[in-house]
Formats: sequence, structure tokens, C-alpha cells
Amino acid sequence: MTARSLRACCALSSSGVLLLVLFLALAFPASADVAVPQLTGRVVDQTGTLSSSDIAALSQKLRDFEARKGSQVAVLIVPTTDPETIEQFSIRVAEAWKVGRKKVDDGAILVVAKNDRHLRIEVGYGLEGALTDVTSRRIIDEVITPKFRTGDFSGGISDGVDRMISVIDGEPLPAPGRSVSYNNDLGDFVPFLPFGLFASLFVGGILRTMLGRLLGSLATGGVVAALAWMIVGSWGIAVAVGAVGFLLAFIAGFFPSAPPGRRYSRGGGWSTGSSSGGWSSGSSSSSDGGSFSGGGGSFGGGGASGSW
Repeated sequence: MTARSLRACCALSSSGVLLLVLFLALAFPASADVAVPQLTGRVVDQTGTLSSSDIAALSQKLRDFEARKGSQVAVLIVPTTDPETIEQFSIRVAEAWKVGRKKVDDGAILVVAKNDRHLRIEVGYGLEGALTDVTSRRIIDEVITPKFRTGDFSGGISDGVDRMISVIDGEPLPAPGRSVSYNNDLGDFVPFLPFGLFASLFVGGILRTMLGRLLGSLATGGVVAALAWMIVGSWGIAVAVGAVGFLLAFIAGFFPSAPPGRRYSRGGGWSTGSSSGGWSSGSSSSSDGGSFSGGGGSFGGGGASGSW
């Protein structure tokens, strides 16, 4: 075979391979991963399996549990996770939803892929000591799937959530506390700004009169920091609030003084009153009307899967 003939054969072979690849790409288009549903509530059902009353009762149960224990538990029902396994899909959901408290990581998600007949309990880092892989598997095998096999999806999910709650209840976790609407690195500091403002103006006026502007402002910052530490037990927050207290007290010394607990009004003279805080209590919202959100919890793939 001549060199020209060999080159011609190679060219034909390359063209044939290219045509084959194009044919296969058209005949078998790649399937996209299922999109992670938006977290609109503690129970998200994309299949219509649960009635509105079922969703309301389950959401209320999970809301009450979060208010009492602090942990967030969510339920997701989807038709399928194909082409992914339920493990791959559920960890994507967990990473997107971030249920559970930040740095406590006490979130858990029950994911049901109805058409695939698969389900999974995804567990946050902070609950892996209680809601272990073995315990999660027992909840699936002994509580949930027996009812799923009879078509009682509502009962299986409700009983499974009850068992998850009872297990989490046995885990020592930080008590639920006040929460604020923030999501940044200064989040732990923000709630104490109103407190620092009020304390600085109230205490600063007294200490500046006794010790002078500089020493009085320094003493004000120390008092405010000590009070902040007594409330939250965090030196980082205490130092930050104390610094704000010092600055406010020092700056306030350049303005006319007033009796403690009073503030200067633009219209002249002094008026009573104090600043109000920016607290919101309990969970992220009082209902699940599209405003529920995760608390920043992290997941590492703990939990268990099953089928029926």
C-alpha cells in the first residue's frame, strides 16, 4: 500500500469515528442532573403525595421541635433523582439548603424519591453521634418503608420524623437562642450594636463626669465589654462591643452632656428614650410560607439510604 493510500484510509477512518460519535451524541443525549428544589418550607413535596393538611401538621411538628431543641429537620419528596443516585442528590440538597444551626450543624433531611422507590436520611455533622448511620438505617427499615410498601406515605414519613426527633432529643445540643437576620462573618457581633450604643451613652455620661473624657471613655468600654461577656460568654464579641462602647463614649464627650437615659433632640433640649434592639426570636419565620431558611449547617455525607 502506497503512502497516499494509507493517508486516505486514515482520513476515512477518522471521518467514520467522528460520524459515529456525532450519531451517538444525538441518539443518546446527556441527561442533566435534577435541580435542587428551592427551600420554601420544612416540607417540600414536588409529587403531590402529601395533602395540604399532612404538610401543615408535619411542618408544625418540625417548627415546634426547632423552637424547643434548636435543630432543623426538613422533608423533601421528589419524583426521581435520575441520573444521580439518591446519595449524590441528597448531599447536593443538604449543601444547598444548609439546614441546622451554623457551627452546631444539627440539621437532618429526609429525602424520598417516589418513582425510584428510594429514600435517604441525610445527617449533619453535629448529629452524627446520635443519628448514626446504623440508627438512620433502622429508622428507614423498621419505621418508614413498611408503611411505604402499603402505600401509606404520609404515615411512613410522619412516623419516621417522629423517630428522628426522639433520637435527636437524646443528643446534648446548645439550647435554642435568639436569632437575627444576618449571614456574614460579623453576624455574632451585630445583635449587640444596639446594646453597646445604649450602654455607652448611659454609662459613659456618668464615667466621663467622674474620670474625664479619655479615662471615662476607656472605663465605659471596659464596662460594656464586661457586660457583653457576661451575656454571651464570648471574649471576641465582648472586645468588639467594648471597642464600640469606647468610641461612642469618647465621641459623645464632645457634645453637651445630659442626664443619664436622655438624648438630645434636633429641635433643641433633651428628651427621654433609648434605642431599640433588632432581635427576632425563635426560628427564621413563624410559618413556612416561603420564608423558611436553613441556619447554615454543614453536612459530610452521614446517614443511610433504603428502598421499598
